This record gives sequence, C-alpha cells and structure tokens, in this order.
Amino acid sequence: MKLKAKGFLFDLDGTLADSLAVVERAWCKFGEKIGKTPEEIVSFIHGKPALTSLRHFLPAASEEEIMTYFRWLEKMESEDTDGVIALPGAIALLLRLNELGAPWAIVTSGTVPIAHGRQKAAGLPEPKHWVTFEKVTKGKPDPEPFMLGAKALSLNANECVSFEDAPAGIYSALDAGSQVVAVHAPDNMPRRNEIDIIVSSLAQISVIGPDNNGDFTLLVAKNV
Repeated sequence: MKLKAKGFLFDLDGTLADSLAVVERAWCKFGEKIGKTPEEIVSFIHGKPALTSLRHFLPAASEEEIMTYFRWLEKMESEDTDGVIALPGAIALLLRLNELGAPWAIVTSGTVPIAHGRQKAAGLPEPKHWVTFEKVTKGKPDPEPFMLGAKALSLNANECVSFEDAPAGIYSALDAGSQVVAVHAPDNMPRRNEIDIIVSSLAQISVIGPDNNGDFTLLVAKNV
C-alpha cells in the first residue's frame, strides 16, 4: 500500500502523542463541576475544539461563563503533562520527513500552550508550521484546519496526506480534500470507506523521495 504526496499534516493528540490521560483528567474535573458523568464527557470531547465541547455541555451559559471554563481547562491541560508520551513510530516518522526535507505541519484543536507543552513533553520534533485553535474560525470536523495546514505548506490539501485518529479530525481532512491515513478507525464509523489507509501504528509508515515531480511516496507495512 502506498500514497504519493508533496506534504504531510498531522493531528497531535492520539496521533503523534498519547495525551489521553491528561485530557480525560481535566475534562472529567469539568464534568464533576457541572454534574456530568465521565462517560458523558469522554464520549463527546475527543478530536473537537474545547469551545465546541463547552458549548455542547453548557448550552445556556453566557460567553463569559464559557470563556472562564475555557481558560480554566487550558491552564490545567497546559500545566499537566504527566504521562504524555510519543506514540509508536511518531518520532521516527517526523525525523525521517525532516531528513528528506519533506514539508509537514501539526494541525490540532488545542491551543498554543497546550499543543507546545505536549509536543515538548512527548519529545516530538518541533514543526515549522502549526495550525492551532487560535488560527481557525471553524474547528474540526470543519475542513478549515486541514485547508489552513496545507496552505501553511504552500500546497493544496489534495497534495497532502493527513494523519488522524478521531472521527471529527478524519471528517475534517476528508472534506478538505486531503488523502487520509487513520490511526485506528472504528468498524462502524461513518465514511470509513473514504479513508485511504488505516493503520494501527505510525511505526507501519515509511517515506521515500522526493521524485522528479517533488512527490514523496508513503509506504505502509502490514505488520511491524
């Protein structure tokens, strides 16, 4: 299995870094404050911007109340990096892209403090280009984040491969017109058949190139 692309776009949480424990610790504390169970909170939040989740759980709240919770969550999530680690294959893949001179960016729903804190905690190479919460007007699952990621690389989204783990992010990348590599995808996930490649780990991915057209070739091993 292989794909050709001129650039690469990566989600951060759940794709490059395992920050699940941090995210769920913070959001479950929020759930306690508003009387929601951990199950209710966790089943909704993943892959979505924090404001989307806050407005979902607090439909009657004022924007001032929403932003107070937002800043409280941001502080907790940016300061708590206990247990944040790189997922298998992530560091090696990014180092390989740097070695080849392949353009890549991180496209995350997190804010700058949260995203940079987790990237450093996980020991991931720092990208030249970030798309964070602050840069978008519509977050995932809207296509804007991955369209902005491609633009940051001076490319169109259809010239990129996007790596994602959450349905909201996968839909965002698909609707941007990007090729998509999903790190896991539930069997019953809508639009699963539109995903180009599904892997269980980034350790399955290798990259060669560029060729005379400036394309890099992404290769996928069945098992690693």
